[in-house]
Amino acid sequence: MHPLTGDARLPRYQQLRDHMVMQIANNRWRPGEAIPTEAALAAEFDMSVGTVRKAVDVLVAEGVLERQQGRGTFIRRPQFQSSLFRFFRFETANGERVVPESRILAITAVPAPSAVAQALGLGAQAEVIRMQRIRLLGAQPVLAEEIWLPRQPFQALLEVDLDSKGPLLYPIYEHLCGQVVASAEETLTAEAVDAVHGRLLHLPADSPVVVIERLARDYAGKPLEWRRSRGHAQHFRYRIDIR
Repeated sequence: MHPLTGDARLPRYQQLRDHMVMQIANNRWRPGEAIPTEAALAAEFDMSVGTVRKAVDVLVAEGVLERQQGRGTFIRRPQFQSSLFRFFRFETANGERVVPESRILAITAVPAPSAVAQALGLGAQAEVIRMQRIRLLGAQPVLAEEIWLPRQPFQALLEVDLDSKGPLLYPIYEHLCGQVVASAEETLTAEAVDAVHGRLLHLPADSPVVVIERLARDYAGKPLEWRRSRGHAQHFRYRIDIR
């Protein structure tokens, strides 16, 4: 039997929910892996199956877990690969949708600027990793990205050739650093491109660009990554289904 940690004033199912989220964030169970049965969890934490089921129901409703009929309850792995296609349409000349290539321009460890420290929940001047990346269609840059990460958990990124690991960063975070992105919130704005990003995107001064600001978190809600992606306005699209 394992005692629960956390706020004892909360209902037992809420304490279990909070404890399980921390266990998931600490990699006791991996994304895509089944958690123990409700009966096994009830025995482990000395509580009723009904209380365990209530905690699991909350985590299913929150999107942390998913039930699979006849198989059990699993850690849900979010899918971020299609995120950019919600906002940008990247196509070849014949209309075929394509994923832009990625190229890392620079990756360095620096003291966190105040806005970065605030977004990531770090102290002033904490060490962070700054990554600059562009996305290309052929030879044409279409996205310029600035990515910020707390240094300590992501130190391994400074020691490898990231371009050789593929275009998706989140699987690299998981495999190299043990850090799993479970959720993200995004904000869209538009601005006139500045000189630095104009050069990166091969755009004239003051051309319109769309900016996607994303804050990514782990299963416990701790910020892992803050990024700003600037893209050609000509590729921008927004779609929402209203029912």
